[in-house]
Amino acid sequence: MTAITLCLTAGFAGLVAIGFPFAIAIALCVTAALLVADIEPAFLAQSVLSGAQSFSLLAIPLFMLAGGLMTAGGLSQRLVDFAGTLVRHRTGGLAMVAVLSALIFSAISGSAPATTAAIGSILIPAMARAGYDRAFAASIAVSAGVLGPLIPPSIAFVIWGIVAEQSIGRLFLSGIVPGLALAAGLLVMCWVHAKRNRVPKLPRATLAETWSAFHRGKWALLSPAIVLGGIYGGVFTPTEAAAISCLYALIIGLFVERQLTWRGLPDIFAEAMKTSAIVCAIIAVSTGFGILVAQEQVATRFAAWMAANIGEKWLALAILNIAFFLLAAVMDELAIVVILGPMLIAIANRFGVDPIHFGAIIVTNVAIGMAAPPIGYCLFIGMAISGLSLARISRAIWPQILVMLAVLFLTTYIPEFALMLQPKGR
Repeated sequence: MTAITLCLTAGFAGLVAIGFPFAIAIALCVTAALLVADIEPAFLAQSVLSGAQSFSLLAIPLFMLAGGLMTAGGLSQRLVDFAGTLVRHRTGGLAMVAVLSALIFSAISGSAPATTAAIGSILIPAMARAGYDRAFAASIAVSAGVLGPLIPPSIAFVIWGIVAEQSIGRLFLSGIVPGLALAAGLLVMCWVHAKRNRVPKLPRATLAETWSAFHRGKWALLSPAIVLGGIYGGVFTPTEAAAISCLYALIIGLFVERQLTWRGLPDIFAEAMKTSAIVCAIIAVSTGFGILVAQEQVATRFAAWMAANIGEKWLALAILNIAFFLLAAVMDELAIVVILGPMLIAIANRFGVDPIHFGAIIVTNVAIGMAAPPIGYCLFIGMAISGLSLARISRAIWPQILVMLAVLFLTTYIPEFALMLQPKGR
């Protein structure tokens, strides 16, 4: 192992272990590797500029902003109200409302943390008042938030599309069936919990209530139809769709629903900028990291080693899934995608895995990592809303984690499961 490789691997791991932010850790490792290789350090600045100039990268802050505008504009509450009229009367109905609301909101925000925060803030207290165990209420909101990276438009798929240089539109399609399967599994978990704990049912909504909720929520329901319809109808690109989503949310919030105020906009913009800046910084500095990894042939050598020592594709995918799950439980999921992207792509190519199918596997893993103890982002959001400890939510969420792993198994070993919606002839 060369000194450059040590800087990029052991150096990065050491800096992260002692608490350095991922973007800074990557930048320091790249700088150290450049000094060892006697390459002009200005290379890092050039690679950062190159990594930040991707048109597709603009979709990340725009989709995050759209989610923030939708939440502040009251559209998430309207989604919850409409979903409630459909299933609240069933066993586990209120918990099912959380799953269905998250399913729809995911098609607006594309983000697991945003979905968890928007839906959890409304439904965790409501479920606790209705007789659900508070830890279960928090765990189902966190688990439902995981739908964010799977249901298009997905920020995780945008990032993987940039890293792997694949069609973002086709990647979006690969997440729909796994996302719907996960939602179905979570609905079953809601029913089982309510049945076992004898949670009382809520009264059935009348036809008038259902129509009224639909009428109030029509603007929220129309948003994913406009965005996804525009993408797959060829009207605009995913990045343009993100801009349209922001404009739509702004107009509806300010002039139709009138729950947004001009005074409140700076805070919404600032929050979206803060979150997206972290993600975009990691992607930008990782460009230099990826170039050096390619130069040292780390990814190629590791892929060749796996092919020589493992051989079987199913076993290689199993090892990757286990490793990814363990990493995602202790490390930023999107950082894993960006940093390990070149190596993952090399492995996929070595074993003949379809790149779109492989993207679905990776993003499903990323989604699970958002909810996996001990440091899944969505867990901490659930903690903040519910007031519970990490230990209590972690114990409650393991049945849902098993459902997620079952979906991951199907996605990994049945390619048609993720690829069934792909355009014919591709």
